[in-house]
Amino acid sequence: MSAARNAAGPRRGRSVGALAAGFFATALLSLGTDVILHAAQIYPPWGMRMSDSLFVLATAYRALYTVFGGYLTARLAPREPMKHVWILAGVGTLLATVAAVATWNRADLGPNWYPLTLAVTALPTVWLGGRLSLPRLEFAQNSVAD
Repeated sequence: MSAARNAAGPRRGRSVGALAAGFFATALLSLGTDVILHAAQIYPPWGMRMSDSLFVLATAYRALYTVFGGYLTARLAPREPMKHVWILAGVGTLLATVAAVATWNRADLGPNWYPLTLAVTALPTVWLGGRLSLPRLEFAQNSVAD
């Protein structure tokens, strides 16, 4: 086995890890906040429909967590951080779109705008997180080169 092939294996693993970290951080932070807000009785009990204003709140913190997911992915990427960010953004957009289609016109689950908003904002919020990580990465790379 060649040295180049051996080097690609660990790097590929770190790439998958960076993507998984961004995805799971976003999902776990979102779900964790949901659990806390239900326990604090800010959200109604599980299974009961929330008001539109609570869906606005959920949209806001999900957007912030998605920015963080993009940031984390870029920071953990072994190379080409924005390539990793674009992959995560694509996966997030695809999954959010599938969820929007699956829940469309399900008034018991919430308003149609909510999953549509998550699908539309997935790409720009992940991109923003990745972009926010770049100045630090570029500075660190330039410091090492000096």
